[in-house]
Amino acid sequence: MSETAATPKTPVEQYAYFHARRELAVVQPQGSLALTNTQAIDSEQTIWGVPGRWAPLPAGESGLKVIAASVDGIHVDGVLVDGEAVVRGKDDPAPSAIVFSDTVTGFVIRLDGGSYALRVFDAKSAAIENFGGIDGFDYDPDWVVTATWEENPEGTTLGFEHLKDEGQAREEVVPGKITFTRDGVDYDLAAFKSGRALQLVFADATNGDSTYSVGRFLFVAPNADGTITLDFNRAILPPCAFSYAFNCPMPPKQNRFAVAIEAGEKNVLAKDGTLLHG
Repeated sequence: MSETAATPKTPVEQYAYFHARRELAVVQPQGSLALTNTQAIDSEQTIWGVPGRWAPLPAGESGLKVIAASVDGIHVDGVLVDGEAVVRGKDDPAPSAIVFSDTVTGFVIRLDGGSYALRVFDAKSAAIENFGGIDGFDYDPDWVVTATWEENPEGTTLGFEHLKDEGQAREEVVPGKITFTRDGVDYDLAAFKSGRALQLVFADATNGDSTYSVGRFLFVAPNADGTITLDFNRAILPPCAFSYAFNCPMPPKQNRFAVAIEAGEKNVLAKDGTLLHG
């Protein structure tokens, strides 16, 4: 192994790599900038931007039904639809893949309450075509915080409001407490489970000024020694910063910092340097 290959990357280099991967991810065919529509289906109806008619399945079944003719060109799991087809949701062990055209694809998600929605992605969306980059702060080692992790009793939940839910809160499982003290202020943060990680939804004094107004996300995992590392340089913009078709969780009260966290991502920029979504 060469000396160069054996040398660990510096934190600044690791941050640059992370940032580059983020900019690549959001322009993928089903990346955040490709999402053009999320439409809930509670009766047979058309969906903006794509052909066919879409209808709910009987209660307890995952997904939606699509009714289309072969001329519509809809493929579900590789099969051209000519009549009816079941499109299994992402909550099914074998979710369906939908192809509408060379650039437009989709899949079905389950919503709170048990109904389903179709998500439509366009690999050549206007947002992708006009994407200039993700603005971010310079790496700051002072915003790598070591906190204490303490597990909550099993089944502990907290209500998280979402951007489009008109004040209604969704109960999310909060596996533990994240606590630390900084500049004489005690923090007790709540992160909900997201796959194998914990998702911290937070706001700070930069929101609406130098960063996206709604807040930001940080994905973390407890360490074996009972600590948890909060590297705010890895703070990312929520999907709703890239597409209005996302419905993002809002920071709960205890995750709202009065100070400015000048680390991580700031805003989504257009090619001319302005905000992509104004």
